Amino acid sequence: MQKVSIVGAGPGDPELITVKGQRLLKEADVVIYAGSLVNPRILEVCRKNAEIFNSASMTLPDVVNKIEESVKADKKVVRLHTGDPAIYGAIQEQMDEFKKRGIEYEVIPGVSSFLATAAALKQEYTLPNISQTVIVTRGAGRTPVPDRESLKSLAQHQATMCIFLSIQMLDKVVEELEAGGYPEDTPIAIVHRASWPEQKIVRATLKDVVEKVKEADIPRQAMIVVGRVLDTEYDLSRLYAPEFAHMFRQASK
Repeated sequence: MQKVSIVGAGPGDPELITVKGQRLLKEADVVIYAGSLVNPRILEVCRKNAEIFNSASMTLPDVVNKIEESVKADKKVVRLHTGDPAIYGAIQEQMDEFKKRGIEYEVIPGVSSFLATAAALKQEYTLPNISQTVIVTRGAGRTPVPDRESLKSLAQHQATMCIFLSIQMLDKVVEELEAGGYPEDTPIAIVHRASWPEQKIVRATLKDVVEKVKEADIPRQAMIVVGRVLDTEYDLSRLYAPEFAHMFRQASK
């Protein structure tokens, strides 16, 4: 019986899938991909006779049953998720089902959209003396968020925040961030479809971001990044400071 490969497809750019992930796609007999998010161009490397299924129209039992049927027929299966499958990928429930059914599997990491967003913004999320913590979170929607992890609660840390799946409730996001302690002049960036050809970037502050996003017509599939790292002076890293010595370099006199 074959092993299932759960593969992170990356954020959208077909070249941002890992070499290993692309190789497994090329070898796959069966591919089940998250059609609402995965760039279909990534599937162009698949074999012509590969069976390809869009999981957007499938339920969890549909997906698991198709995978079980395929591996029992000794077919190579790729379960293709967008970004990195470990973040909002709903893969745990699939892996738990695989364990129950005795299906062997592996997970191939991918480039998450919050990292592609940093690349699009040409921004480091961790700057000395500003923020050394990145909070990856989401607003409460169909999937609830524990009270202790509300945006208001997390905002108290004043760390860099990358907020998934929340652009459709941006006004509420801003309200919670301000209630948690971010001043209204805090810089915020919205990146729609990072790494895709239609990528859009909106830079603003908490005070005016809702209006700017409306003008840019960004209804979904966008990352929200908030924090002082987006627009501030910062201390230089000690790593490359001439007077700082470490095991690979002596300090300059």
